Amino acid sequence: MTGNNAWWRGAVTYQIYPRSFQDSNGDGVGDLKGITRRLGHVAELGVDAIWLSPIFTSPMADMGYDVSNYTDIDPTFGTLADFDAMVARAHELGLKVIIDQVLSHSSDQHPFFQESRRSRDNPKADWYVWADPKPDGSAPNNWQSMFGGIAWQWEPRRRQYYLHNFLKEQPDFNFHNPDVQEWLLGTMRFWLERGVDGFRLDTANFYFHDKTLRDNPPFDNGANLPPVNPTAMQIHKFQKNQPENIPFLERLRALLDEFSDRAMVGEIGEQHFSIQLMGEYTTARRLHMAYSFEMLRPDFSPKHFCRQVEEFFQLAPGGWPCWAFSNHDVVRHVTRWAKHGHDQDSLAKLAAALLLSLEGSICVYQGEELGQSETELEFEELTDPQGIAFWPDDKGRDGCRTPMVWSAAEPHAGFSNAETTWLPVRAPQRARAVDTQAGDPNSVLSFYKKMLALRRGREDLKTGKTRFLDVTEPMLAFVRGGRTLCLFNLSPEERATAAPPIDGVLLSSAAQVEAGAVKLGPNGFLLADIAG
Repeated sequence: MTGNNAWWRGAVTYQIYPRSFQDSNGDGVGDLKGITRRLGHVAELGVDAIWLSPIFTSPMADMGYDVSNYTDIDPTFGTLADFDAMVARAHELGLKVIIDQVLSHSSDQHPFFQESRRSRDNPKADWYVWADPKPDGSAPNNWQSMFGGIAWQWEPRRRQYYLHNFLKEQPDFNFHNPDVQEWLLGTMRFWLERGVDGFRLDTANFYFHDKTLRDNPPFDNGANLPPVNPTAMQIHKFQKNQPENIPFLERLRALLDEFSDRAMVGEIGEQHFSIQLMGEYTTARRLHMAYSFEMLRPDFSPKHFCRQVEEFFQLAPGGWPCWAFSNHDVVRHVTRWAKHGHDQDSLAKLAAALLLSLEGSICVYQGEELGQSETELEFEELTDPQGIAFWPDDKGRDGCRTPMVWSAAEPHAGFSNAETTWLPVRAPQRARAVDTQAGDPNSVLSFYKKMLALRRGREDLKTGKTRFLDVTEPMLAFVRGGRTLCLFNLSPEERATAAPPIDGVLLSSAAQVEAGAVKLGPNGFLLADIAG
């Protein structure tokens, strides 16, 4: 086994959504050459790595999370040569490269599924999850798709149903078949040998299903009306989170340990046991890191943030979390938490200071460093199957996926010179373009650079243990590594609190330090050395 320097521990990863980062060929869709062109911006921020959402060959039913070829690049994004050039440039700039791996399911256009669906006795017949109908012809059990409706689709050639935890165009692999595991590990080896530094594992708790196909129990959230998505009406006890997942994660880790300095971060898509699974999946030699959606939700209370961090390290003292406030699946946090903000810039800076002070590794989503807000879209503009299915209560994920804004005066804010782009650039987003903030020392972009530099240069903030202080909400206070005080006002009103003696201020906003106390203005914060 080759060595691992644990570069990922406390690291900050910048998530790139390739369709929306930079278009290089004028077709209105971002691509690999565009990413390569803009890597300087990412490196200047001071992050450690980039994570690319899927770039593999795909019919794009779910924007690349339906893979039809696991070892090639979709022509939308370029070629393998373009990928190699991007990796080389990232490494020149000191950036690690992490790529998405969608292992739980493939596209229904994948050759293996096309073969599997033809009959019950072909060489790939058992590579996907097939089940007979009930005697009345209905689906094998009550499992619900994450995109709404029953998670089974009828295949007349086999007279069976196949499982799709997501879209019907995303049939689930049968991980109980060891040949499936071996093949998927082989596809990952392909990318490791090509020089990637690690993987983000999509839906890492979905790999195995209960072989006996037991019904999920119901979940009652106490509301008068059912939720907009009926999948929330179940505890997905048998559909995912199976114990067989653990040995497979250990096999993944063994593969990465064959290579030097590689890392994995797993997405835990779970409503009820997410922190528990994060801990379980990162303990021992399994995943290096994991993240859940707990900090990607509307809750913005000190109690909530404290609970997530404390619970994780209590459940998994040997594990390691990865925290994020925004990504490609949720409403951008500046919009999601707007009611707690004095103004957009103040809230964005407060969120950055808090996120980059947390114990664990961190993901920053493209545009977050600009204080970017959610884009308002019309139904006719949507491409996301989630938004199309659940409009208008759930407007889907397109609003956080609109193009990166580089230059306020250029067409499509410098993202593309096409007549139209795959999603539009609106005026509120254009106004926060990189070129409008780059020279302003008070901009959100400038603050991200300062905060990232502070974290990078201070081991307390990267790996130091956390001790929460007893302060009154909406104040949140903790000490990292025994000597770094982190104090935040999570409200749009001025607040004050007692504080330990301070030896020197590291970074602050709207903060007044007095003897034994700190006064914080709306969304104010203070990072400081503790005296003694």
